[in-house]
Amino acid sequence: MSPTIFRYRNYRFYFFSREESRMHVHVISPDGEAKFWLEPKIELAVNKGLSATELNELKQIVEERQNEIRDHWQRHFKS
Repeated sequence: MSPTIFRYRNYRFYFFSREESRMHVHVISPDGEAKFWLEPKIELAVNKGLSATELNELKQIVEERQNEIRDHWQRHFKS
């Protein structure tokens, strides 16, 4: 299961239900995908096919919406 947290343009922000416990978020688009750690600080963990410009924009979105991402994470993994 990989619940969607939100969509922005052609990007889907989500996480996998059965993955490592360190808080993070995945982002996918038709052009590629990325993974960002949220702890201990927001940083890129993996990039497959996205440009530096896209990654900078996505990191900014993760920073701006990190509370929403964290809330979804907490709700999902408490159950």
